[in-house]
Amino acid sequence: MTNDSKSEISFDVDNSRIYSVTGDTDHPEMKNADELEARLREIGETRYHNLHPFHKRLHGGECNKGQVQAWALNRYYYQCSIPVKDATVMSRLRDVAVRREWRHRMEDHDGTDELEGGIMRWLKLTDGLGISRSYVTSTRGILPATRFAVDAYVHYTRDRSQLEAVASSLTELFAPGIHRERIAGMLESYNFINDETMSYFRKRLSQASRDADWVLEYVRREAKTQEHRESVCDALTFKCEVLWTQLDALNHAYWDGNIPPGAFVPGA
Repeated sequence: MTNDSKSEISFDVDNSRIYSVTGDTDHPEMKNADELEARLREIGETRYHNLHPFHKRLHGGECNKGQVQAWALNRYYYQCSIPVKDATVMSRLRDVAVRREWRHRMEDHDGTDELEGGIMRWLKLTDGLGISRSYVTSTRGILPATRFAVDAYVHYTRDRSQLEAVASSLTELFAPGIHRERIAGMLESYNFINDETMSYFRKRLSQASRDADWVLEYVRREAKTQEHRESVCDALTFKCEVLWTQLDALNHAYWDGNIPPGAFVPGA
């Protein structure tokens, strides 16, 4: 029996980036946009991080407060890096209409003079969990794997094709489901969680759906060849791996008890 899968790995120590893209050629050729969309949804159903054991524990009320704090603290680094990623993508867009569409993503996270953004709403969560805001924003206490995975995502959107950079945001297709699960599960399970601290997720229910619909339509239109469609699937797979890696690190450090030097220690 032969293994027909193909794999590409890029690693750069100085820029702290690593990413692997694996194309599974066992799948039949995707001949059109509908077949591409079906493959993308299959990837989400089998690889999205809602399936990770740490998330199941988090949403099911099995984590203690320190473990929830560690998750929120580490996830902040991902949240504050999203507008950096989006600025990287937008700098590559030559079509003014596409660039205009992408611009609101940064405003959604950074906010404007009139509107509060997602980063500030995330800080309401960490405030409510009793973590010093200056400590959160310094990112000193995050896990090395968190920093490595998130930085790899930013570098991916810089180094790969424009189509792949845009397609890496396709995890938004599956975000509303995990947000609804998180809101219901955490409000029910933890007495230190309330509606105010969960405001980030409530807002993203509508934002993520809007953004996902646009990206899906974009890749359906722009992925014109089999090679393009495979690269879109690889981009979504990579992004799922970025999210999964962050939870692997949290699980290893705060569930299994292997907290690395310098990382946040609950109760310290």
